[in-house]
Amino acid sequence: MADLFPDDTPPSRAPDAPREDAPLADKLRPRTLSDVIGQEHLTGEEGAIGRMVAAGRLASMILWGPPGTGKTSTARLLADAVGMRFVAISAVFSGVADLKKAFAEADKAAQAGQRTLLFVDEIHRFNRAQQDGFLPFVERGTVTLVGATTENPSFALNAALLSRAQVLILHRLDAAALSTLLDKAEALEGTLPLTSEAREALVASADGDGRFLLNQAETLYAANIPEPLDPAALGKFLQRRVAVYDKDRDGHYNLISALHKSLRGSDPQASLYYLARMLTAGEEPLYLLRRLVRFASEDIGLADPQALVQCLAAKDSYEFLGSPEGELAIAQACLYCATAPKSNAAYKAQKAAWRNAKETGSLAPPANILNAPTKLMKDIGYGKDYAYDHDADEGFSGSNYWPEEMEAQTYYQPVERGFERKVAERIAYWDRLRDERG
Repeated sequence: MADLFPDDTPPSRAPDAPREDAPLADKLRPRTLSDVIGQEHLTGEEGAIGRMVAAGRLASMILWGPPGTGKTSTARLLADAVGMRFVAISAVFSGVADLKKAFAEADKAAQAGQRTLLFVDEIHRFNRAQQDGFLPFVERGTVTLVGATTENPSFALNAALLSRAQVLILHRLDAAALSTLLDKAEALEGTLPLTSEAREALVASADGDGRFLLNQAETLYAANIPEPLDPAALGKFLQRRVAVYDKDRDGHYNLISALHKSLRGSDPQASLYYLARMLTAGEEPLYLLRRLVRFASEDIGLADPQALVQCLAAKDSYEFLGSPEGELAIAQACLYCATAPKSNAAYKAQKAAWRNAKETGSLAPPANILNAPTKLMKDIGYGKDYAYDHDADEGFSGSNYWPEEMEAQTYYQPVERGFERKVAERIAYWDRLRDERG
């Protein structure tokens, strides 16, 4: 069902101050875009949202980010900032009837000269047909669509919708932003019953989720705890592992940096030490597994393709066994990554290719490698003279696969280490054949 916030509040305004008994997260909901914490790259003067608000006109957009990063608050404040009527629906609870009603009301408002911002929470939960239903209303300007999703829009949303909406990425809140949230909570509710070390541990345990952090703080306030809790007591009270880090020497980000650089430096002993430091301090194992998976692609890549397999297998093993048994699989993945040959060639190639793709826009591939499922496509040359590589000598035709307006590029340059030596030999072999068949 359509959720108009609330019935007695004009749709073009942010909601009034929350009730005294409202949840802490609602009490601290930002009142203006400048109050949004941790997303200054979007809401600042040079950010995409900041620029649109300054111009007084919004384009349809998809807000993509982890939970608790301010997607809903940002959407509400956008409407208020440019004087638009605000309507919100959730893809979890709404269906076609709710969408039709929202579009009909927006059309009626448009005739009266009132623009509508339609906020769709969890937009990725709408199926492809439902997503297509937005297109005519977005194209006509009946609504300005602001969708929110925690899922990668490239996979969760169809191409037609993405072509009509700009994807804006909200960042996971860092420690400074989360600490600022706690400062605001304490200014409103009083000092939290925590030691300084426990406060840092609470921030680390939120893993970038501001809403989660405030909910945990509210639990502490409600308990009326007489004496400040240390990190161990905090973890026991919340029934959740919280990392025990000394703020000055062994902070969360210092240790993960030390682990990453020890792995990159091929020091298995130091790598295992920092892994142990974080796990025994109460760090979330899945956070460390995410970092190992990333490391396997960024710093090892095709020098040892098994590194990524090992890390994903460790993730599955940990989820199957839990702690402490599953932590052995994390240690195994850590040691494998530390002792594997290193290469950032795939990482550099990705960066270069992504940059080039943005620069070249929508250049069409050469017609000979395009499929031609219809007669019209055949008539205009799609698929003409395509060389099927399996029919060529040595299974290699040497054809050109680049757009006609673009020279061939070299993004990936394997190093002379590990499996990438073999990859380099293969590429050199194909390059030689390509030159010979010129």
